[in-house]
Amino acid sequence: MAILAIIIGLGLLWLVSGVRVVQQYERGVVFRLGKVRGAVRGPGPTLLIPVVDRMRKVNVQVITMPVPAQEGITRDNVSVRVDAVVYFRVVEPIRATVDVQNYTFAMSQVAQTSLRSIIGKSELDDLLSGRENLHRGLELMLESPAVGWGVHIDRVEIKDVALPDSMKRSMARQAEADRERRARIITADGEFQAAAKLAEAATVMDATPAALQLRLLQTVVEVAAEKNSTLVLPFPVELLRFFDSGARAAAGAAPAAAPAVEEPAAPAAVEAPAPVVPAQLPAPQGEPAPKS
Repeated sequence: MAILAIIIGLGLLWLVSGVRVVQQYERGVVFRLGKVRGAVRGPGPTLLIPVVDRMRKVNVQVITMPVPAQEGITRDNVSVRVDAVVYFRVVEPIRATVDVQNYTFAMSQVAQTSLRSIIGKSELDDLLSGRENLHRGLELMLESPAVGWGVHIDRVEIKDVALPDSMKRSMARQAEADRERRARIITADGEFQAAAKLAEAATVMDATPAALQLRLLQTVVEVAAEKNSTLVLPFPVELLRFFDSGARAAAGAAPAAAPAVEEPAAPAAVEAPAPVVPAQLPAPQGEPAPKS
């Protein structure tokens, strides 16, 4: 009986030593005498043959792996420093265990080389604003080797793009110039629209003179509402034009209405009197007569 009890105890100990527990987020790959068993052990307790079987657990959760920053030169000759992050998980535990020694390290190296390659093929504007296409391209580059390792790429994203200080200053000046250009265009467009509306209003006021007078009174009310001691009264230009036209009409009618003035007749020609010649007196005796 004692020997039987010992045998039973050893059997139970042997069975207990072969029991393994697989977690919900793990899968078990069993090696029997060095060969992989075809079936992958799922979550829960599983029984192995002691000494003969060996099980390796593989995590099937999504792994977040940061890609170290890589320096490169873009296609438009700009030096940048880019880092990224890769999200992947194991979908075939046997391949991830047998076909590659360390799939996490392998994915890290492939991600770094793919990131440097994508930097050289892209322009700076694509790295800054068109990242969606770069994400898809980088994911395709990683997907090709990952499929052979039993790994599925869930997502790849570029985290940050570091630029030189000189390039940052150049981009800041470019952005400032672009904002000034848009501001000037908006201001000119506003002035154009305001001029068009003023032209329409002037047409309406020209057709209806009372509208101009009402607008004048409204302006006076608005100025008086500020409780100012000085009231500025605008003088309509149309009134000045009325006075100007009246003055011109009066100046044109004055010469026609004035009576004609008779010019005085020229005086008759008066004949000048003949010069008076003094008579020659007889010379006294004894003196010569004067020569005429």
